Amino acid sequence: MADINPIHLQKALKGASYPATKDSLVATAKDNGADDEVMTFLNDLPDREFGGPNGVTKEISSDS
Repeated sequence: MADINPIHLQKALKGASYPATKDSLVATAKDNGADDEVMTFLNDLPDREFGGPNGVTKEISSDS
């Protein structure tokens, strides 16, 4: 997961309403036309609620 570009991730999550579940983040990214790398990252997230964009971004380094 560590290879994900945080800028691409945040662009994919533009407009997300927080707190957000993994499923809602995946749906937002899909609606925003996220690339396969971002979609794979989001699909691999733990099933929990994220309080904001920083919580999602922290997952990039937590799995490395």
